[in-house]
Amino acid sequence: MARWSPIERTLREQHGPLLAGVDEVGRGPLAGPVVACAVVMPPDRRAIAGVNDSKQLDHATRIELAVRIREQALVISLGAASAREVDRVNIYHATVLAMQRALARIPARLGESPHHVLVDGKPLRTLGVVHTAVVKGDAKCYAIACASIIAKVTRDRLMTLLSQRYPHFAWERNSGYGTAFHRGALAQHGLTPHHRRSFCLDEQVALDLTSALDHSATGIAND
Repeated sequence: MARWSPIERTLREQHGPLLAGVDEVGRGPLAGPVVACAVVMPPDRRAIAGVNDSKQLDHATRIELAVRIREQALVISLGAASAREVDRVNIYHATVLAMQRALARIPARLGESPHHVLVDGKPLRTLGVVHTAVVKGDAKCYAIACASIIAKVTRDRLMTLLSQRYPHFAWERNSGYGTAFHRGALAQHGLTPHHRRSFCLDEQVALDLTSALDHSATGIAND
């Protein structure tokens, strides 16, 4: 990508030059927070070469681009929702909460509110701000891609720090996602305060059902 998209150029003409791109990471893991980032990039500068959806970039490239984004951004604002909040309000509402927290910090740091907000995905009824939602926006819109990279790098660093306190789960490698190693460690060592209990219970129910079905199929085969 590495360019301002036609969507962004149109929105700048309609609303003003300061667009806040918003994205989140961490909807799927069994452990750790959802982290959202809102970024306002300078509208009069060329897009940073190589910026793209963070999922399309390797770790080293994300780190390098995050440094360049931080150097150029007019403002970067982060928000998070904890594992406990995910359990309490569900993952959808926790994601919205993280985005709201990120957006709420922008006016004080920027000196004004952004002229418009661009969000990755579908419209969020409860976000509380007027916004344009773009499906796969992290691969289509420069401002959202910048937010995607910062959010991913930030969450990965946080999970690496947490892994020092809970080394059994290798969060420095899996970022809390449900890898086979993580699931095995969970079965052996149990939940930590940073695990999403609702996610882990759902996982256990699914495993139990799979096991029951396997045993049932074996029993039928032996009859």
